[in-house]
Amino acid sequence: MKDLTPRKSELDPIEVASRDEIQALQLERLKWSLRHAYENVPMYKKRFDDVGVHPDDLKSLADLAKFPFTEKNDLRDNYPFGLFAVPRDQIVRLHASSGTTGKATVVGYTRNDIDMFANMVARSLRASGIRPGQMVHNAYGYGLFTGGLGAHYGIERLGATVVPVSGGMTPRQVTLIDDFKPDAIMVTPSYMLNILDEFRAQGVDPRESSLQVGVFGAEPWTNAMRAEVEEAFDMHAVDIYGLSEIMGPGVANECVETKDGLHIWEDHFYPEVINPDTGEPVADGEQGELVFTTLTKEGLPMIRYRTRDLTRLLPGTARSMRRMEKITGRCDDMIILRGVNVFPTQIEEQLLSVPGLSPHFQIELLQAGRMDAMRVHVEATPAAADAESRAAAAARLARQIKETVGISTEIIVADPGGIARSEGKAKRVVDNRMKDA
Repeated sequence: MKDLTPRKSELDPIEVASRDEIQALQLERLKWSLRHAYENVPMYKKRFDDVGVHPDDLKSLADLAKFPFTEKNDLRDNYPFGLFAVPRDQIVRLHASSGTTGKATVVGYTRNDIDMFANMVARSLRASGIRPGQMVHNAYGYGLFTGGLGAHYGIERLGATVVPVSGGMTPRQVTLIDDFKPDAIMVTPSYMLNILDEFRAQGVDPRESSLQVGVFGAEPWTNAMRAEVEEAFDMHAVDIYGLSEIMGPGVANECVETKDGLHIWEDHFYPEVINPDTGEPVADGEQGELVFTTLTKEGLPMIRYRTRDLTRLLPGTARSMRRMEKITGRCDDMIILRGVNVFPTQIEEQLLSVPGLSPHFQIELLQAGRMDAMRVHVEATPAAADAESRAAAAARLARQIKETVGISTEIIVADPGGIARSEGKAKRVVDNRMKDA
């Protein structure tokens, strides 16, 4: 693989600044963000007042621990625009993701937010080894999902050429890569393996493709998957991290020269790791739940947002900013399937609306070829246990899950009593996907 290490002169000065400089900037911006949220978002004013803290109480970065957390339910409870800190007419873009109650979690961006978003994705792509003038095949989904447009604007901001393919139509993906000769691809890692299979099905050697870099995000992936992709394509595979509540893709990114964890762009996003049970901060190097506070966002400031992702913070290497380890799991029941966030409660809601099915169910995660897949095991009621009724109920449930959650599922309808009962907390999810050894 080609050495794609960027020159120091190509970096933003803050990327290689001293820790003292970074922390001084963080403190200044954190004071602004807390005040901006307090003065413009009624929920934050009430939350701060209820626990007896004020933005003026922040004298050091450590003082942030005095302030209350924000959680995903806060976005649902204030649906659609209740957490915006600017008038609605100053919001120039909306994105959204599905929620457990059918309501989306809505995020909004001012023009300055969009500008920062593009800059952070451009910085991430440069860290990945991509340069101005190169071509990037963007296979992230476009629409309310932040991935497609977030990557798109960042590619253009870098000065590269974007190919806005979006997802799906895998044979066409391979044809365009073969014809256009892009230097890099942005895509979910599981779909990249699907593209790899299509290369081989078409008799095209992936190692002869033009791709030098793959920037993979929107779902957890393993170092074993990295090794397979890098060997198959003779290209670099790097990790990008983000979440819509904080910005979208580009909150953190691996550096191509080290691939040793994701450097967090700490000049815009202040990270903490907490004990998920107590909420108390843990020291750098200890595993816990990742928490972010936005430092420059105007439209939707987030104060101590609990991501539920499990990781640990490490010192910087290729950059001065701290790294986060690859996400090792979550401390809630959310499933990330092909870039879509899925909660068991979403499946339960749809199940309960289908006549002929009992409320007992279990979700099985598996690999179907190269792609992660979901199978939902349910059981028929005694009155609808015949084959025709089961088939109709399965088809209806699959259709409703597709329409409301956005994923395709296989539905297996068992006999009445066929789903195992639990004497304690029900085990709703069984993960049979392959993992690192």
